[in-house]
Formats: sequence, structure tokens, C-alpha cells
Amino acid sequence: MSTTTTTPRPRTREDDGGGPMSRFLRHPLTWMLIGVVGVALVGGLTASAEQFLLLPVLGAALAVVVYRVVMRCVAHRRTPELAGRRAVPEALRGAAVGLGFVAVSAAVVTALGGYTFRVADGGLLAVVAPIVAVTVGAAVTEELMFRGFALQALERLLGSWVALGITALFFGLTHLFNPAATAWSALAIAIEAGGLLGAAFLWRRNLWFAIGLHLAWNATIALLGIPVSGHASAGLLVADISGPSLLTGGAFGIEGSVVTVVLGVLIAVPMLVLARRRGTWVPARRRRP
Repeated sequence: MSTTTTTPRPRTREDDGGGPMSRFLRHPLTWMLIGVVGVALVGGLTASAEQFLLLPVLGAALAVVVYRVVMRCVAHRRTPELAGRRAVPEALRGAAVGLGFVAVSAAVVTALGGYTFRVADGGLLAVVAPIVAVTVGAAVTEELMFRGFALQALERLLGSWVALGITALFFGLTHLFNPAATAWSALAIAIEAGGLLGAAFLWRRNLWFAIGLHLAWNATIALLGIPVSGHASAGLLVADISGPSLLTGGAFGIEGSVVTVVLGVLIAVPMLVLARRRGTWVPARRRRP
């Protein structure tokens, strides 16, 4: 019987994960902060469509570039969650969920006497174009920040449950500074939006799905003539609001209604169950004793 011996390969910087600076940059909290700040700057500079209609859309495209650059050059990871070949079908699936969510919520509030609708004055293109442009910019930048960078970074450190809770909470807190916002509306956004959009990403592991859901959600609310997170805009319809704000959301809009909170939870829970069944759920790391 003969034996052979092999000389161990010398360890390299690759084996050690690179030098201290490389390890620092690849830490999830580092690339999360760099990415969130970068996308937020792009979004802040391109949010308004008043002077140039396509500015928010161009900002969304630039935000996608920022996301890819940070993930590949700083985090040193691929971005299958933003794969171009799946963009259209996943975005359409998400849009169907977002449209259905708002349509059912508005129908329930209307049936309970909270809303009455009438046709607004104004041309179709003049109303739809700015709403779509602004919602594209908002949906893309917010999903890249919260579900793209923050949720993925935090779940690497703390697992999916904790990451979902933290990102949902902060998503609600960011809406606390919107017009007509209250502590309740911020909590409602955290549950129905932060929770649902986070669950959507964890289920599909695809940012286009979350973006499509977010975009259709905001656009549908605006086109119905209901304020979007406190921001009123001219829609195809005018919504006359009556009844308690807990039902209608008041000046903040339907996202402050208990109806959307309940419906959002009813949609999010099956998504989370499917995420666990598909094996896309990241468990919390156990600490070594």
C-alpha cells in the first residue's frame, strides 16, 4: 500500500478575506450604510417631476446603478435579486398584488361609508404621467434602500425575523415626518407596508417583485384621488372622505386605515409561510458559548 502526500497550499489574502480594509468594506453594516446613503442622495435629488417629468425615472435608473456598484465593488456579491431577465414578469406579478391590495382596501372602506368617489377634471395623460413618474422613483429608491440593502444586510447578521422587524419599524418611522402623519399612521405603515413589502421580498427574493408591488400600490392610491402617505395629488377621481379616521385614514390617506393594516397582514402572513417552505428564510445565527 502506498501513500502520497501533498504540500499544503500557502494561505493567501483571499483565504483570509483580504486585508482589514477589505473585510471592513465587506461587512454587511458597511455596505448597507454606503448603499442606503448613495441611493437616498440620488432619490432626494431626483424626486420632483415638476420641472422635468422624467427626472424621477432617470433617478430610479441611476439608483439601480448605484445598487449594483455598491453590491459588486464594496460587498463583493452578485445581485440575482435584481436580475434583468426576471424584471418584467416579477414586476408585473408584484403590481397585480399591489393593485389588488389597494382596490380591495378602498372597496371595503367605501362599503363602510368612508369614501365616495367622483370623476375629476383634467386630461388622462396630464394626470397619469406625473403620478407614474413620481411613483416609479419612490418605489425603486425605497425598495433598494429598505429591502435591497437594509433587509439583506441585517438578516445576514441577525436572521430574517429580526431584519424584517427592524426594517419595517424604520420604514414606518420615516413616514412619521410626512404631512398629516401621526404615531398611528407610522405604526400602520410599519405593519402594512414595511411588513408586507419585506414579506414579498423574502418570499420571491426578487426586488422587481417588491418594486412592482410598491409602485402599483402608490399609483393606484394617487389615481383614486386619495392622499399617498399624506401627500395629496390630482387623480383621475376625487375621493370625498367621511367617517372616523381609523376607518378612512383621514388626511394621511388610506394607508392610515385599520382596513389596510388588517388586509396587509392577511397578505403578508402567507408570503412568510411560503418563504420558509421555499427555503429562502435566513435563521438567526447561534452565538458560540
